[in-house]
Amino acid sequence: MIAMLLAMLDNMIIGTAMPTIVGELGGLAHLSWVVTAYTLATAASTPIWGKLGDMYGRKGVFLTSIVVFLIGSALSGMAQDMGQLIGFRAVQGLGAGGLMVGVMAIIGDLIPPRERGRYQGMMAGVMALAMIGGPLVGGTITDHWGWRWSFYINLPLGAVALAMLGVVLHLPKPDRTAKVRVDYLGAALLTVGITAIVLVTTWGGTEYAWDSAVILELIAIGVAALVGFVFVETKVAEPIMPLHIFRSRNFTLMSVIGFLIGFVMFGAVLFLPLFQQSVQGASATNSGLLLLPMLLSMMVVSLIAGRFTTSSGKYKIFPIVGGALMVAGLFLLAQMDTGTSRLTSGLYMAVLGAGMGFLMQITMLVAQNSVEMKDMGVASSATTLFRTLGSSFGVAIMGALFTSRVQDEMAARGGSVATQQSAQLDAASLARLPEQVREAYQSAVASGTHSAFLLGSAIAVIGFLAAFLVKEVPLKGAGPARTEGDSTGAPDGAKVSEEV
Repeated sequence: MIAMLLAMLDNMIIGTAMPTIVGELGGLAHLSWVVTAYTLATAASTPIWGKLGDMYGRKGVFLTSIVVFLIGSALSGMAQDMGQLIGFRAVQGLGAGGLMVGVMAIIGDLIPPRERGRYQGMMAGVMALAMIGGPLVGGTITDHWGWRWSFYINLPLGAVALAMLGVVLHLPKPDRTAKVRVDYLGAALLTVGITAIVLVTTWGGTEYAWDSAVILELIAIGVAALVGFVFVETKVAEPIMPLHIFRSRNFTLMSVIGFLIGFVMFGAVLFLPLFQQSVQGASATNSGLLLLPMLLSMMVVSLIAGRFTTSSGKYKIFPIVGGALMVAGLFLLAQMDTGTSRLTSGLYMAVLGAGMGFLMQITMLVAQNSVEMKDMGVASSATTLFRTLGSSFGVAIMGALFTSRVQDEMAARGGSVATQQSAQLDAASLARLPEQVREAYQSAVASGTHSAFLLGSAIAVIGFLAAFLVKEVPLKGAGPARTEGDSTGAPDGAKVSEEV
């Protein structure tokens, strides 16, 4: 939980400190790369960390990822210009990719599947805590200690995690009798493909037009790399992401649902504070608290769902109910306008949070229950990767729709002066606008938010329908024994429990 907090808390703290960082280091034009470099490195390294853990043992690989993350944190805190900061953030992102996968895969190693939901519910609590507390902690640290401590704060947390893991974590050793060879070509092709996808979703419609040569070239490179990756994975002895794991219907469905959760969740995290600041007049300083109804609902429901899964061994109902609530929550949020109160928007957020709470940890649980123990790392990394890619697509597509809608509405309502205003005005800038322009802008933001969340609800319908196709395979480890005819390919949780 401490290690996962490191990865989750970092981006939330840094987001608050970014204005101060730019003020000291300059390089405003490259500001987005501070986040993009971290995201790229995390996404690209995620599958590699998972496979290395399967091949060489989870503990050593996990400890290594923490060390890499801490080195990146220390170097980022010492950065003297924006170029150095971007490079060191990439190092930090490499370590973060191993943190997220390592946490989930270690839970898969230590905890029998039927008991796993309870622990993954705790992880959802860590995620909610990071999202709520991150901006507040980041603001406090930046104001009183300076922005460099936004990175240095990771060092004592990481030291505690390293010490505790080194002493008390004991994991089953991987059963590797033959000499293993790392799939370097597959790893390189997958890295190129993921990098191209993330850059397309990051740059498309902002840095470059969607039909520009740069975006089209990135799309071509990404498609070619991923096609080559699939070909290579069918030929090598130790593929970085074995394609046979996708033969499991449940695993493939969880990958799809995980992608959709990432799409919806990070879109909501982006647009809800923007709506509440621009339309409802909330302070940007408390941006973490603005999401409290959604995050608390997600945390509570995730804990309840995890405990119910542990006691009953049943889980199929959760993706169905979660999918329905997610569609309903997004549709309700799409109905917000300039007259919507904070209480009403908070209730709508709670509905969406409950839907995500039913889905967040169940996707990982079912995915891990659908593969053999030797593939636990790649299953965890694939599920994490699809959620990460979903978030990139969600922010890009919902963001493009939002911006387009705001610009159109401003042109229609506010005239030529209004069209020059940015779609990212903060509360202070908004207050300085003429009343007519301000009202036009608030209406435009409400309209853009409506369009973005309406798209999100339509996308969420796919996840709701996919949930009906999930096959409820009994969770091993605490319930009735499996029959000999059960060919699900799931790990023997009882054996793991005995080893632990």
